[in-house]
Amino acid sequence: MLHFISSYVTFCNKEVVGGKVKKPGKRGRKPAKIDLKAKLERSRQSARECRARKKLRYQYLEELVSSRERAICGLREELEMYKQWCMAMDQGKIPSEIKALLTGEEQNKSQQNSSRHTKAVKIEANNNSW
Repeated sequence: MLHFISSYVTFCNKEVVGGKVKKPGKRGRKPAKIDLKAKLERSRQSARECRARKKLRYQYLEELVSSRERAICGLREELEMYKQWCMAMDQGKIPSEIKALLTGEEQNKSQQNSSRHTKAVKIEANNNSW
């Protein structure tokens, strides 16, 4: 009788699903037997790669900062030049740089007009040759 009761208790603690008897316990995947040395080596490799990525990221950011600082310095110099030009113009003087810019623009306009005229002549010549 005792054997029957222990068999019944054992049977009650097991669950029958789809014709298979399951033991009660934790659900999910069972932990695999992982080699500790391999796990440690993977962890070390991952740490090395993380440090390398971090180093590259900091190098990139440092280069970005230095290029932006150079750009800022260039813009400050340009701003200072414009301030000096404005002060000179307020005093009634036209800086030579502005004169050069104005004459340079006039020359560029005349060169652009002549190049457009030359292109138009070439296009007409090509159209007439057909």
